[in-house]
Amino acid sequence: MYEGEGGDCLEHPTINTKDIVNSKTGLLERFIKHVKLYYQLYLLVLPAFTIVLLFNYLPMYGLQLSFKQFDPSRGLTGGEFVGLEYFQRFFNSHQFWNLIKNTFLLSFYSLIVGFPIPVLIALLFNQIRNTRAKSLMQTVVYIPHFISVIAIVGMLIVFLSPSIGIVGNLLSFVGIEPINFMGKTQYFRSIFVLSEVWQHAGWNSIIYIAALSGINPQLYEAAKVDGASRMQQMVKIDIPYLIPTMVILLILNAGSLLTVGFEKVFLMQNPMNLPVSEVIETYVYKIGILSNQISYSTAIGFFNTMINFLVLVIVNQVARKTSDNSLW
Repeated sequence: MYEGEGGDCLEHPTINTKDIVNSKTGLLERFIKHVKLYYQLYLLVLPAFTIVLLFNYLPMYGLQLSFKQFDPSRGLTGGEFVGLEYFQRFFNSHQFWNLIKNTFLLSFYSLIVGFPIPVLIALLFNQIRNTRAKSLMQTVVYIPHFISVIAIVGMLIVFLSPSIGIVGNLLSFVGIEPINFMGKTQYFRSIFVLSEVWQHAGWNSIIYIAALSGINPQLYEAAKVDGASRMQQMVKIDIPYLIPTMVILLILNAGSLLTVGFEKVFLMQNPMNLPVSEVIETYVYKIGILSNQISYSTAIGFFNTMINFLVLVIVNQVARKTSDNSLW
């Protein structure tokens, strides 16, 4: 009891623990009932959930190696605690700024060039009225996505070879001395990014095509009545409708700003382009697997992940303040 304004006596609200227990029990019962009712959908999502759990969440248990000296005989939980020693070692390494620069430039280059092209492809496909022609063109741009990374890199090495490659022969035919593109540091990033765009731009446009399919056809009919051209319809209807999807995907892509992938960069590396092709992922592989410095490589990978997470949070906050679209 306490005395409120006007001298009235009010009862202090009390929390009934039984109500909390009953509410939790009721929530659990509703969840079980929901699972029984839609068990087919839960079985459908179970493999994906299991894969994410095994390969994304359980490996987080090994992050403690960043702060311990790895001892194979004592497992992941054993070893002497060394604190931030491996992080300081990486920060003081002569490779630190070179790795950060190479990874950032390659990832930023991929983002700047590769992000708008799927949007452009989706906008162009949306203007095709012939269904058969549209399906054929979509198939053509989707196919490269299913080519393996090893095959793509093999094609690049063969095509860009100064002696036997198509590009080298064309340069020789027009009187230009063939260039060893794969061995020149100034060409590595462009080759990597442009081949990535060729391989994945069509596939990445699917989500934008799906978003455009949700536009009310009456908007286009009204625009035609008002005399709007196709370009004006694209600018006034299509692009504004795509902006929320573009913002979400931009946030997700920004969250992997220091992640360019391992396989393709590693396969494209050679001693001549190594000064610009050595990125964090390849360095972690060489330090951790080839040099058997498990704790050191774990610390580098952990640092990379934390930077990506920080960038994701910052970009999400900026998107939320400047627009109505954000991840959270």
